[in-house]
Amino acid sequence: MLFVMWRPLVVAIAVAIILFSEARAQGVADRAKQCAVCHGEDGNSRMPNIPSLAGQPEFFIINQLFLMREGVRKVEAMAALVKDLKDDDLQALAKHYAALPAKPSGEAIDQALVQRGNELAATRRCVSCHQPSFAGADQIPRIAKQRVDYLTTALKELRNGRPGSDTLMSAAVAGLSDADLAALAHYAASR
Repeated sequence: MLFVMWRPLVVAIAVAIILFSEARAQGVADRAKQCAVCHGEDGNSRMPNIPSLAGQPEFFIINQLFLMREGVRKVEAMAALVKDLKDDDLQALAKHYAALPAKPSGEAIDQALVQRGNELAATRRCVSCHQPSFAGADQIPRIAKQRVDYLTTALKELRNGRPGSDTLMSAAVAGLSDADLAALAHYAASR
């Protein structure tokens, strides 16, 4: 008898949970649509100097979104988009993009630069953090199949000590020429 009295409440709670879950999923879909304008509908960027998000490690994405939201990592184009994201939003977006397959950007890959980049990557021990496949892990980004132009720019900023830069990466690329950095970018993108 008691269950019969509580039954409408139990059903109402179940319906509310389902509706909340659907609204939450719709919220992620809406956010992903905003992201797609620059980062590509499938998370693989076709825009110059815009990174691909597909296949990035989930924790890496959460971390970067958090740093941008908190103003530690300053990316002007992202500031308005991340300022109101809640932690659950960061988690949902990270899970979404981490599950998408990374695809090559379609940029021309210079095989001579790939060979030079392979040599540099070996001496700089890039695989010790980015993994042998360059897929990254945890807080380390996937650089395989990433955009060449984006990687080149990011490596230059790291070498030049952009504020908020990862000091380990800055040390790893210290002293490399622009040509060396371009070679590393072509090598990583070709993986």
